[in-house]
Order: sequence, then C-alpha cells, then structure tokens
Amino acid sequence: MDKNCLHLYTGNGKGKTTAAMGLALRMLGHGEKVLITQFMKDGKSGEIQALSSFPKAKIVETAPMKGFIWRMGEEQLEKARQDIKASLGQLADEIRALKPRLIVLDELAVALATRLISEDDALRLIDTALEYGDTVVTGRYAGEKLKEKADYVSDIQAVKHPFDEGKPARKGIEF
Repeated sequence: MDKNCLHLYTGNGKGKTTAAMGLALRMLGHGEKVLITQFMKDGKSGEIQALSSFPKAKIVETAPMKGFIWRMGEEQLEKARQDIKASLGQLADEIRALKPRLIVLDELAVALATRLISEDDALRLIDTALEYGDTVVTGRYAGEKLKEKADYVSDIQAVKHPFDEGKPARKGIEF
C-alpha cells in the first residue's frame, strides 16, 4: 500500500477550504469514507451542509468558536484552548473507528498558529489521521514544521478580492 500523504493548503488567498472539500467530494465519488472536522468555525458552512448528506461522509464537530480570536480576552482564549484539547481525543477515536480514506482538518493551521492547539497535539492528530488515509490541513499561517511534514503544499495567494474595494461578503459565496 502506498504511503498516505499530507496535503497542506495555506496562504492568504480564497479557496483553501474549497480545495479540501473538493478532495473530499472526489473521494466520496469513488465510494470511499471521508471524515471532516473544522477548527475555528461554527460548522454551519454550505460545504459541511452538502457533504453531510453523503452516507460515507462523517462530520465531526470540534469545539465551536464563539467569537473572533483577536477579540477574546485571555480567559476566553484559555477556555477555547481547553475545549479544543478536550475534543481532540474524541476526534482521534472517530478517525480510528471510521478508518476514512481522507481526513480533512479544516483550519487546523490557524488553530496551531494562534496557539489554540499545541504543536505536539496538532502533529499527534495529523499522525493519527495519516495512519488511515490521506490528510488535508487548511489555514493561513502554516509554519515551517507543518510545511516540511506535508507531501503537497499549496500556497494560495490573493491577487485581487472585492473586499479590497470595500465590497461586503455575498452570502454563500464569500466568507
């Protein structure tokens, strides 16, 4: 059996999560099991809603974020860290039980960069996921250690975006 690969989608451009969910859709189209979890999000995105309708897709909720991290006080940040750490064991157990062919760890790079999850915990989770299938990590600010570990690194850069011109987000299109 070939080695399972780590895919990393990082950078300041739009489309990191969309690329990861595209891989999930491709894997589901081949009849394989997929596990998806999101850090730093509330779990209500359109991608999650759509992919959850597939019988072989398992959506595992981690501790949902309540507010923006840069607006949190130290007490709120510590609570968020504890909540995420508490959910990691369950997430690893879900991976072991399902044995998915693809695991998507959406926004894990941001949770790592903002110290909501320790580097040791993040790497341990990635290693657990890689035992079972290809693993995707998304998010801005991916560090060098994560880039070195990855088999594929896509650095998605923003060239032009309507936000730059002060235009508001469009529901279901922009986030």
